[in-house]
Amino acid sequence: MNMPTATQAATPERILLRLDWNVIRRLDGLLQGDYRTLFYGFGVDFADLREYQAEDDIRYIDWNVTARMDTPYVRQYVEDREITAWFLLDLSPSVDFGAAENQKRTMLVDFVTVLARLLTRHGNRVGAIMFGSKIQHTVPARGGRLQVLRLINDLLRQPRLSRAPFTNLKPFLEGALNSIKRRSLIFIISDFISEPGWERPLSLLNQRHEVLAIRLSDPREVELPDVGMVVMEDAETGEQLFVDTHDRRFRKRFFEVAQRREDELKTAFKRAGVDALSLSTDEDLVRAIVRFAKQRQQYRR
Repeated sequence: MNMPTATQAATPERILLRLDWNVIRRLDGLLQGDYRTLFYGFGVDFADLREYQAEDDIRYIDWNVTARMDTPYVRQYVEDREITAWFLLDLSPSVDFGAAENQKRTMLVDFVTVLARLLTRHGNRVGAIMFGSKIQHTVPARGGRLQVLRLINDLLRQPRLSRAPFTNLKPFLEGALNSIKRRSLIFIISDFISEPGWERPLSLLNQRHEVLAIRLSDPREVELPDVGMVVMEDAETGEQLFVDTHDRRFRKRFFEVAQRREDELKTAFKRAGVDALSLSTDEDLVRAIVRFAKQRQQYRR
């Protein structure tokens, strides 16, 4: 049987069929169908409070009660059979960076499809909020295979913004904080190229929900290839700059700036208590998800 490739017509059915065969079947084998390492602690309702113990997750500390009692208390939850998951999707211009057939947007679509499929086939509900220069589209949370196809279809139909004011994720995260009422599993999928100020709403969102940050990247955003004189364009604003990539010192400065940004992002995620997965356009999606599962498993020990 000849399976469709990523280069064939990108219809929802083709995308889902390709990922069912090339990603989900491999994940089932590697994780033995046990996705608790990815979804541990999600789909739960508040039950009670008790005193903090050494092995407890510090993100469940109730700081208001702790302040009143003068000793740490943690919130306890009971598992709910149904998980409601939300995908907060950054579709700003910088997400269209990358090779023609391997852009960050392509990785975003594939990741959302895989996770939505894994969740819905176990009876859970998934929804999405899509953001460009503002919140553009919301897909209400529902279950089933048809919902996965609707998510893919609505993603493919979203316009690509050629230029826009520099992305600001703060109102996007604040909008999600105000609109998602029930405790949920939230995937924020973005390259986090944004004006500052999004860190606080991210932290507030994580206090109410279980949040995972999926950071999209491309190797050329970190290390420039030596290809001589090129015109570089800011994907967000359209500003252009003529640079000499043959200049070793310029490439070094570019790398150092990228590394500083990487360190700042890691610090922001750590302060917010959010687990983060870096997803590069040159990385195999299966290996990335398995790596994330192992990372979360180690963190929970």
